[in-house]
Amino acid sequence: MAASQASQASQVKQQSRPRLPQVGQILESPFLEQAISRLSRPIVTDAIRRVIDGYRKQRRFITSDEDMQQLQNDILSSCRSLIRTRQTRVINATGTVIHTNLGRSPISPELWDAVSEVNTGYSNLEISLAKGKRGERKGLVNHLVNALTGSEDAVVVNNNAASVWLLLNELAAGKEVIVSRGEQIQIGGGFRIPDIMRMAGAKMVEVGTSNITTADDYIDAVTEDTALVLMVHKSNFAVRGFTETADMKEVARRLPEHVLLAVDQGSGLVTETISKEEIPADRYLRQGAHLVCFSGDKIIGGPQAGIICGRKDLVKKLEKNPMMRAFRPGRVVYSLLEELLVRKLNSEDCGRGIAERSQLNLEANRQWAEREAAELGGSPEQGNYVSLVEDQLIIGGGTLPDEYYPSWSLEINLNKAANQILDELREMPVPVVAVIRNDKVRINLATILPEDRDVVAGQLRNYFFAKESQEYVK
Repeated sequence: MAASQASQASQVKQQSRPRLPQVGQILESPFLEQAISRLSRPIVTDAIRRVIDGYRKQRRFITSDEDMQQLQNDILSSCRSLIRTRQTRVINATGTVIHTNLGRSPISPELWDAVSEVNTGYSNLEISLAKGKRGERKGLVNHLVNALTGSEDAVVVNNNAASVWLLLNELAAGKEVIVSRGEQIQIGGGFRIPDIMRMAGAKMVEVGTSNITTADDYIDAVTEDTALVLMVHKSNFAVRGFTETADMKEVARRLPEHVLLAVDQGSGLVTETISKEEIPADRYLRQGAHLVCFSGDKIIGGPQAGIICGRKDLVKKLEKNPMMRAFRPGRVVYSLLEELLVRKLNSEDCGRGIAERSQLNLEANRQWAEREAAELGGSPEQGNYVSLVEDQLIIGGGTLPDEYYPSWSLEINLNKAANQILDELREMPVPVVAVIRNDKVRINLATILPEDRDVVAGQLRNYFFAKESQEYVK
């Protein structure tokens, strides 16, 4: 009898002991349905375990409805943090058109829709429909690039960094490559010309100075062991003042036959008229370059890709490099490039890249900005919530580093820190990525896509008018 009473007392004690709910029990709760649909059950399960482990280490237990609500909030917060790492649509209000951190060039919806069938079914990626046998992956792209640039042949890889490595490794491994000191660039992610040369197996020979490199500098550095002269686009900086750049025609004319001339043009400017200073890829070929490489997702406006064009025999060598299998893109890239280049060669609007389209929308953006500034103006007692200010846009993405274009911005006037406002804009249903100028947040309208204007306007109205506790500058 005494033993039975002791057992019952032990059970009562265990039942009253503070506990944490089981992971499986929480996972089936309705409040996690949306998180599971966005993240998957295993990821949400891990998030629950992390939160519960944290509670256990802090000796926090569920003893009331308030405790359970707090636990659910902590789990949801963990899930939301993970959801924000997913690829998602954002609104570019930075004034940088080709923004590397925001996906560079947006693909035209018309182009995307045009290639949807190719990419949601089977395709002739590597089969010759004429012969019924395995064919080349290039499709029509090389013919289109040839028509655009005047090249003899072309090959596409997954980005322009791969283009540079490929031509160095195939054409100059174990040999000398001459590069100007003023063109030993570093771009985002630590990509440096000296490093990529070393990894490709080439021996870098520096010529000239940071601000002056002449044709004589290149020619005087040539030896029997020289394979290549590489000229590199100054993608993210400009040198002004006492400068001189070698004339490419002269360099090409004076180079001995065993030395090739290649240009990393970078930006992909070809037919566009948005720059007076940038040299188009086709002009480099006409001036004597044997190969030119550039990005497909910058000024051209296509998917991420590297395009190498020029002399046919050299392109064929590149295609036989063992690393081509690692560098070659898939059908999504090929189909989008084909569609884009066809539209570009036909002078259709959707064949224009975002850099070019942004110049055509300046007046429409200004008129829209005036309307929005008037509607968000606030009351005379409170002052304006936003002000319309003149601003600038840049092309960005490692292109045209010293060229600026006029634009308009909505400047936000709130009694709160600019960084806090930036954070709140990114918390919107469709995150808005803006910038700070003179300690004020600016929403640059030049980089807001026409289809996003209504979204931005609606979110700003909610932001300014939905919170009665908001304080404004008079």
